Amino acid sequence: MEGTTRCSANYVPLTPISFLERSALVYRDNVSIIHGSLNFTWKQTRDRCVSLASALSLIGIFRHDVVAALAPNIPAMYELHFGVPMAGAVLCTLNTRYDSAMIAVLLKRSEPKLLFVDDQFLDIAQGALEILSRSSGAIKLPRLVVIHDEVKQSSEAKKQGSLELEFEYESFLASGTSDFEIIWPNDECDPIAVTYTSGTTSTHPKGVVYSHRGAYLNALASILLNHMTLMPVYLWVVPMFHCNGWCLPWGMAAQGGTNICLRSVTAKGIFDNIDFHNVSHMGGAPAVLNMIINAPENVKRLVPRKVTVMTGGAPPPFHVLFKMEELGFEVVHSYGSTETYGPGTICMWKPEWNSLAPEARAKLKSRQGVHHIGMGMVDVKDPETMKSVPQDGKTLGEVMFRGNTVMNGYLKDLKATEAAFKGGWFRTGDLGVKHPDGYIEVKDRSKDIIVSGGKNISTVEVESVIFSHPAVLEVAVVGKPDDHRGETPCAFVKLKDGYKVSANEIIKYCRDRLPHYMAPTTVVFTDLPKTSTGKTQKFILRQRTQAIISSRL
Repeated sequence: MEGTTRCSANYVPLTPISFLERSALVYRDNVSIIHGSLNFTWKQTRDRCVSLASALSLIGIFRHDVVAALAPNIPAMYELHFGVPMAGAVLCTLNTRYDSAMIAVLLKRSEPKLLFVDDQFLDIAQGALEILSRSSGAIKLPRLVVIHDEVKQSSEAKKQGSLELEFEYESFLASGTSDFEIIWPNDECDPIAVTYTSGTTSTHPKGVVYSHRGAYLNALASILLNHMTLMPVYLWVVPMFHCNGWCLPWGMAAQGGTNICLRSVTAKGIFDNIDFHNVSHMGGAPAVLNMIINAPENVKRLVPRKVTVMTGGAPPPFHVLFKMEELGFEVVHSYGSTETYGPGTICMWKPEWNSLAPEARAKLKSRQGVHHIGMGMVDVKDPETMKSVPQDGKTLGEVMFRGNTVMNGYLKDLKATEAAFKGGWFRTGDLGVKHPDGYIEVKDRSKDIIVSGGKNISTVEVESVIFSHPAVLEVAVVGKPDDHRGETPCAFVKLKDGYKVSANEIIKYCRDRLPHYMAPTTVVFTDLPKTSTGKTQKFILRQRTQAIISSRL
């Protein structure tokens, strides 16, 4: 249009780095981080992050170089989310549950120049570097920076801390200066982070590339999804390495909130921190919610104020949502994937639902809902024709996203990126339906849906019924090959302590509440294999069904 122009006066690339710069001004003396007896203000956090960026630049970390981190939810991990991009570099967060072999694979793919390691995981990191040094086509090994967590006092930590390493975190920070000139992105679509998928469907996580723009928008969306007002108090239960903590390391800076670091997640730690720090918000997978409602009676208690909990992953069973409400938690149900920066949809609550019975409310809340304000669109489509399925709550299709909070792509895997974006939408691989009100409901992963005698069985629906049994603590359902029906449901169940129940009782319980073809034909009592974020690894359970069949031949 005549008379208009784009220039530095009206266009600045979006980046969450700007949140920290603002918080250091607006919330200068407010507490930013608490970790045991350690705490910082927002001005101190900003200065520490800039000093970190300065130190990185001094040792030759340049724009778009990768810097990796292997650490739990501690202040250093929070600071790396700002310090690394302030140096123009890309942060690669690594899963602390992986062994040396898997860490070696991820390091080889991402090729970081520097690796920050919490002393608890130093042996794993050094084991990974040894594997890489012996492998063919070895990469140049990253330099190590060890993080000594002063709050964690243990002989093992002290033993590891005495090892000779190139850098120590606090000394490394001290080598930089807080007047360093921040390296802002030239393009808001430049990469800010690489985060790996959680490995629920395979043994090979993919590196998902996030942009400054996407991180900025999803951080703001996460604030809204969590119903955060100014200066919230957030308890870090969600791992910061997973989807970069659902973008809330950046979001908390935008709101000037207080980050309560939680090194290891236990029910006691959650309840104690909520009481002591007057926590207002937290997040967690359904497994965390399950841990809270099943905590020992000497640990579990009503929370002193309403605590908003955002959950994602598999749809939480309705009775879990109900029990959380009884304890004083408000559960916000979100849905997404690593490729959508974590949350991509939200079950937006409608006031008229408040008058419904508790079970009906919980069932509605377990829907995945609508796309959040930062996402362009979510739809349920026929993956072949790319046409939207009818809004009848019955017709299955694939859940797909389109928008600014969808990943740039998979690191060094153009083929997988093109397949994920085929047809101009991000294909999640999840199967769902769309209800008449436009809300979507995920029924299953496309790999998990069971086809028995020509009929589709949603493992999520079967799991929800089994989960409602008073003796069941955890459950996962997968398909077991069957000569007559193709597949039948096989339930892997973990019982609550002190409870005993037979396989036939579980099967009858399901038959009384589901069509008979949906009831499991096999029940196995066992612990469930989990990812570090609490998601069940169903591909491992499918492998176990083969062993069950073989043992019966």
